[in-house]
Amino acid sequence: MSETIRTRAETPAKYKWNAASVYPSDEAWETEADSLLVRLEDIKRMEGSVRNSASALAEALDASNALFEVLGKVLTYSFNAQAVDNADANAARMFGKSQGIFGQILAGIGFIQPEILTIDTDTLARWRSQEPRLKIYDHYFDDLLRQQAHVRSAEVEEVLGLAQDPFASLYTTMNVMTNSEMQYPNACTSDGRDLVVTQGTLDEILASPDREARRTAWEGFRDRHLAFKNTLGSNLLASVKANVFAQRVRKYPSTLEGSLFGNNIPPQVFHNLIETTRKNLHVWHKYWRVRREALGQTDLQPYDVWAPLTREKITVPYETAVAWICDGLAPLGEEYVSTARRGLLEEGWVDVYPNLNKSAAQFSSGSKGTHPFIVMLYDDTIFSMSTLAHELGHSMHSYLTWKHQPAVYANYSLFVAEVASNFNQALVRAHLLEKNKDPQFQLSLLEEAFANFHRYFFIMPILAQFELEVHQRVERGEGVTADDMNAIMADLYAEGYGSEMTFDRERTGITWATFSHLYQDYYVYQYSTGISGAHALARRVLAGTPDAAEDYLRFLSAGSSVYPLEALKIAGVDLSTPQPVEETFEILAQMVDRLEELTVASREPGNG
Repeated sequence: MSETIRTRAETPAKYKWNAASVYPSDEAWETEADSLLVRLEDIKRMEGSVRNSASALAEALDASNALFEVLGKVLTYSFNAQAVDNADANAARMFGKSQGIFGQILAGIGFIQPEILTIDTDTLARWRSQEPRLKIYDHYFDDLLRQQAHVRSAEVEEVLGLAQDPFASLYTTMNVMTNSEMQYPNACTSDGRDLVVTQGTLDEILASPDREARRTAWEGFRDRHLAFKNTLGSNLLASVKANVFAQRVRKYPSTLEGSLFGNNIPPQVFHNLIETTRKNLHVWHKYWRVRREALGQTDLQPYDVWAPLTREKITVPYETAVAWICDGLAPLGEEYVSTARRGLLEEGWVDVYPNLNKSAAQFSSGSKGTHPFIVMLYDDTIFSMSTLAHELGHSMHSYLTWKHQPAVYANYSLFVAEVASNFNQALVRAHLLEKNKDPQFQLSLLEEAFANFHRYFFIMPILAQFELEVHQRVERGEGVTADDMNAIMADLYAEGYGSEMTFDRERTGITWATFSHLYQDYYVYQYSTGISGAHALARRVLAGTPDAAEDYLRFLSAGSSVYPLEALKIAGVDLSTPQPVEETFEILAQMVDRLEELTVASREPGNG
C-alpha cells in the first residue's frame, strides 16, 4: 500500500476536509489566533471583580465562553491541518502555537470559578434570579456548587494544578517506550516471509488468514512487552498512585468515586456493568466455540479472535457507504439524514482517504462555529463503512449540540459520546442485515460487529475490573508488582475465555501494558456503558416505540446542559440500572446464534 498511497496534493479536493469553511487561509487563522491573547487580557482585568455584582459575574462568564468559542475554531483548524499531513511544517507550527495559546487561556481565566465559590450562596441565588444573562448558567452553577466540597484552598489547588504536568509525563513515558523505543520482532508467514510488526501494522497482521503470521506477530508483540514488564509496571503504578494522591487530597472516599464524581455518575453504574458482564460471560464462551468451529481449528488462541471468517472481502466504495449509512439512519427522520448526507458528500465534513504522512487515528473533531469534521483512512471495506457510521454518530451529536446549546454547554462527556457513535453502527448494521440476506455479506457484517463488540464489550470490562483491583490494592497500602498485575489480568481473561480458549497466561496477562487508556483512571468502563446504551436505544427505535426517534434527537441536542445519566434518560435509557447491559447481551447472543447458523450452513456439502 505504501507504494500506491497518494500524496496530500494528489488527493481530490472533494475527499478533503473543508478547511476554508473555518478560515479562508492560514493567514486568516493567524490573525484570529493572535487576537485571542488580546481578548484574554480584557478578561484578566476582571480578576477580583467577579464577585462584586451580578452584572460583573455575567460579563466574565459571557466573555470567557465567547473566547472559548473562538479558541475552538483556532484549535480545530490547526489540529486537523496537522492530522491530515504531519509533514506540513506550517501546520505543525500552527498546532504548537494553538496549544500554547490554549494553555495561556486556561491559566488566564483560572480566577473565575474560585471567585464564584467565594460568593455567599444566598447572594448568588438572588443574582441568578435577578440578572437575565445568568439564566443560561443555571446548570453550570449547580454543578460548580455540587463540587465545592472537594475544592481545596487556593494554595492546595495551585499545587494540584502544578502537579498535573509531571503526573502527565507518566503517560508520555509509556507512549515513547511502546511506540518508539520498543522494537518488535518481525512476524513470519506460513511460507517463510517476514512481516514488519509495529503498532500500526499489528492489527492488519492479526486479521490475516495466515495463522502462523498471526501467531508470531501476537507472541512477538507480547514478548517484547514482557521483557519490559517491570519498567512498564512501575510506570503504571506511579500513575495509579497519582490518582490515589489526588483522591485523598480532594477527600473522596475512593478513586472510583472521585473519578465518577465529575460527571455525577453513581459508583453503582460501574458495578452494575461488571456484575452484569460476569453474569453473561456464557455468551462470549459460546462465541469462542462458534468461532473455533467456523475456522475449522481444534483450538482457539487469542490471536485467532480477528481471523477472517469470509472467503472474500466485500468492497464498499465511499459513496456506497454513505448511501448505506443514510438508509440505515432513516428512522431518525429526513432532517437528520439530509444533514448527514450533505456533510458527507457536499460540505466537506470528511477527510476520506489515506495519504502520505496522515495520522493513523480516525476521529471526529470540531467546535461550535465549525462543521463537525471526520478524519478517516477509508479503505472500501465493511469495517471502514462502520467506522464512518461511528464517527458520523459523534459528528451529528456535535452538530445538534452546537445548534441547540450555548457555548457553556457545547461539549459532552465520553459517557454519552460513545452512545451516539455506537448507536449509528447498531442502526446501520440492523438495516443491512435485514436488507441483504447473502450469507457472505452477512458474515462480513457480523465479523465487523464482533470486532467492535470484542473491544468495547469484552476487553473494556476486563480492563475496568483490572484497574479497580489495582487501585484498591494501592488504596489499602498493599505492594503491587508487575507479576501481580499479570496474574490479575490473566485471571480475568481466564474467566472471560472459559474452557473454549487456549491461551498463554503470561502473554495474555501483559495486556495491561498494551493499553494507554489505563493512564486515565476509570476511563474504559464508559466504552462498555456506551455500547450498552446505544444498543438499548437502537432497539427502542427499531421496534417503533412511540417518540423513540424524537427522544433520541433531544438527547443529542442536550450537550452538557444536563448530567450524562439525565441526558440518556431523555433518550429513553436508564444506565443507572443493569437493564441496558442485559439488553445488549441479548443482542450479542442473537448475533452469535446467527453466526452459528451461517457458518454451519457454509460447511455443509456443496457450500464450501
